[in-house]
Amino acid sequence: MDVPGGRDYEKKVVFAGGRQRKENRPRQAVSQRLCGGIWMRKDSRAMDQRWQQDENNVVDLVELFDLLWGHAWQLVLGMVLGAAVALGATWFLILPRYEAAASIYIVSASNHAVVDLTDLQIGAQLTADYQELLLSRPLMEDVIQQLGLKELPGGQALPVEKLREMIQITNTPDTRILKITVTSLDPRQSADIANQLVEQASVYLPRIMGTEKPRLVEAAIPPESKSSPSYVKNSVLGGLLGAVLWAVALVLGHLMNDTFVTPEDVERYLGIQPLAAIPEGNLETRRRKSKHHAGRKGRRSP
Repeated sequence: MDVPGGRDYEKKVVFAGGRQRKENRPRQAVSQRLCGGIWMRKDSRAMDQRWQQDENNVVDLVELFDLLWGHAWQLVLGMVLGAAVALGATWFLILPRYEAAASIYIVSASNHAVVDLTDLQIGAQLTADYQELLLSRPLMEDVIQQLGLKELPGGQALPVEKLREMIQITNTPDTRILKITVTSLDPRQSADIANQLVEQASVYLPRIMGTEKPRLVEAAIPPESKSSPSYVKNSVLGGLLGAVLWAVALVLGHLMNDTFVTPEDVERYLGIQPLAAIPEGNLETRRRKSKHHAGRKGRRSP
């Protein structure tokens, strides 16, 4: 029954006061609940549509696991390719670096006397000052001048900022020992810079701070092996990255594929139960094979 306003209505029987009467109500199912004295109306059809839409948008983790498990060989292939690319890039594009380290001991004895508790406390406080002053510009310039460091062979002198990037100064916890580590492309150069920095610091720092010069604990020697890069580490990271990227590509391709593959997909997304499934194939080829098979049986029979 159509009424003005464009909405469909139907007649329903309502029991009121023991008598039956007919009244027009909307065809859409409407649920009413009394909650705290307030009537709440909800369109059940709209709720069902939203629920169906939310259910379709849910990602099935089991389905994704089956997808990745079914393409496990591709993940292994991606891991192998990623490891090979990382190893090649590390071998041909990254230059090996070498580290050399020297250590100094901070003292603060007064009047050449035996070091007492006060001197130890002062020495611990001076450690932080030494860490800053060892990277000061005058000290860096003296090291560059003494060693004749060049930015490029036959080029200009090495900038102070680049020399600072090559130097790392650390303090062993609860000690007054400073470790000066220099990283360079040349193992001999890394040891020379560390030793020269200690030598210049023993002259420059006492004059600036008015304290005793630091004592040399261990001189730097040229390293025999590189400190970086690590071929094994980079290969493992490259393999993991390759497998992850391949898995992401598979998952995105699966989520963006909106074609129906199985009857379950039709039921899930359209809410329709399929009656039958027609297998895809070449009927002409099947017909020829069946005729050929029947002909061979006819020739064999007496």
